[in-house]
Amino acid sequence: MNLIELENVTKTYKGKGFETNALENIQLKIEKGEMLGIMGPSGSGKSTLLNILGCIDSPTSGQYLLNDKEISTYTAKEKAKIRNSQFGFILQDFALMERHRVDQNIELPMIYGRKPKSQRSKKVRELLHLLGIADKEKVYPTMLSGGQRQRVAIARALAMDAEIILSDEPTGALDSKNSQDLMQIFHKINATGKTIIIVTHDQAIAQHCSRILTMTDGVLY
Repeated sequence: MNLIELENVTKTYKGKGFETNALENIQLKIEKGEMLGIMGPSGSGKSTLLNILGCIDSPTSGQYLLNDKEISTYTAKEKAKIRNSQFGFILQDFALMERHRVDQNIELPMIYGRKPKSQRSKKVRELLHLLGIADKEKVYPTMLSGGQRQRVAIARALAMDAEIILSDEPTGALDSKNSQDLMQIFHKINATGKTIIIVTHDQAIAQHCSRILTMTDGVLY
């Protein structure tokens, strides 16, 4: 069964005297448990597509079905609920809160999700062990290496047990060793049944995925 299905999805940005199609008639089906790579140069529409998949943005036209439910026309509040419960986001710049410790960064989505303190603490410890950074629980992000910061970002994305992980250029700020280590972590997460969608311009990273698609000028191949 398809977890995600996009039908003729187009995203158009309009301004004074211009109109740009960021996405054009996107057709996409993603199965539950898949690890999908989306490749393409900067400006090709990859991030726009990821934002629509993650309910951060809405298509100008077309349909977005998630678990067979049409969510293109959902209200902002309804989309926020889906976004917070079903998606985990991993970004290139990590987007950690520098004034909060590692455990506090990971805990944040669970606070927003109104999880009890006891559950939050237990989940944080589990994720720290899973990602091999249990000794970094009480330190601040500024004291971590790039690879360690990305692991914290992954732990935070997994904190609410999201069904789908969306990752935008996750290895962009990492060296080759940490990039390969990160992909092994993704494989481990994927093996638990999570669906992972990775946007990247790096062929070596995309090769880790079970399927690779390419974007050029807003068109998906």
